[in-house]
Amino acid sequence: MHDVDAIYRAESRRVLATLIRLLGDFDLAEEALHDAFAAAVERWPRDGVPANPRAWLVSTGRFKAIDQLRRRATFDASLGALAQELADAAVPEPDVSDDGVEDDRLRLIFTCCHPALAPDAQVALTLREVCGLTTEEIAHAFLTTAPTVAQRIVRAKGKIREARIPYELPSRTDLPDRLGAVLRVVYLVFNEGYSATAGAAVTRHDLSGEAIRLGRLLVDLLPEPEAMGLLALMLLHDSRRAARADANGDLVLLDRQDRALWNRASIAEGVRLAERSLESLGRGPYALQAAIAAVHAEAGSADATDWNQIVGLYDVLLGLEPSPVVELNRAAAVAMRDGPDAGLHLIDAILARGELADYQFAHSARADLLRRLSRRDEAAAAYRRAIALSVQEPERRFLARRIAELG
Repeated sequence: MHDVDAIYRAESRRVLATLIRLLGDFDLAEEALHDAFAAAVERWPRDGVPANPRAWLVSTGRFKAIDQLRRRATFDASLGALAQELADAAVPEPDVSDDGVEDDRLRLIFTCCHPALAPDAQVALTLREVCGLTTEEIAHAFLTTAPTVAQRIVRAKGKIREARIPYELPSRTDLPDRLGAVLRVVYLVFNEGYSATAGAAVTRHDLSGEAIRLGRLLVDLLPEPEAMGLLALMLLHDSRRAARADANGDLVLLDRQDRALWNRASIAEGVRLAERSLESLGRGPYALQAAIAAVHAEAGSADATDWNQIVGLYDVLLGLEPSPVVELNRAAAVAMRDGPDAGLHLIDAILARGELADYQFAHSARADLLRRLSRRDEAAAAYRRAIALSVQEPERRFLARRIAELG
């Protein structure tokens, strides 16, 4: 049973992507995936784990789907024809090599991000199908409800089926236009792994690692500046993963992290990619965010960070892509450069507009500046507001400790 659980965690998304290609239907493939793992739970403890578990699961899932369609053909004759078509296509064996599976996963993410789907449906479907997030996790990321997310996913699958959206990579001419939606989704996947929205852990490396793998595939396929910029950004953030929590699983902020734990190989690769993306004519928001992350990564300490350069990069980023979250990050950098009063003034102006009223990090950033200004009662109130908006246990513990330190 332990082997099945481990293989499910490692392989289920890859197996699903291949089953979707072979069966041509999301729901049928998901049912086949479930049936294949149910068969594994029954047979593997008795017969042993097969030499190639992924191939076994794909093959078993495909035959389970064909059998299911044949049984249903009693009520719908068209399903019998579909079952026969799938059975005839079952030779030769599907490509389950690493290269073939990665192609399947890339096809799947471009299908999930097809322009015929609404942007919120693109993101929800990709997070669910490519990465296996639950509807509850996706709902939290979108500040909405699980039934709303489930409805988006059902509608997206229906649209793919009705519009006969092909499960394939776009043509070379269409690829650049389709890339933006894919990059946005990949970054959302990374963020869910880098800073888990809920639960007992600060990070979920399975998701951040998944996003980095998808980012590498995209750069190999289409080495555009923004694809390189996103991969650089993810590598630079991920390089700090080992230092972001202590031995008890508690959150450690950037200025307190042990920089000896940072992954220097990831930093070096990220910096190289960031420089390449910035030097290109097509640079955009990801390239600029990667440049900001590179300044942090190359600083020996928080005090040695070039905050003036970071504020300047945020200025350029705001001109390119105005956003209250970018404004908030810029305000935090201004506070490091010019002092907490200057940063607090900017954050209060953002909150006064109401755009980030329910954004936890706006209140925790404000609380930190009030703490630095020794305005303890106001800081405690801001920390309590941040706790009320946080569902990640390490973050809640960190914020509670901050309140306790205020006395």
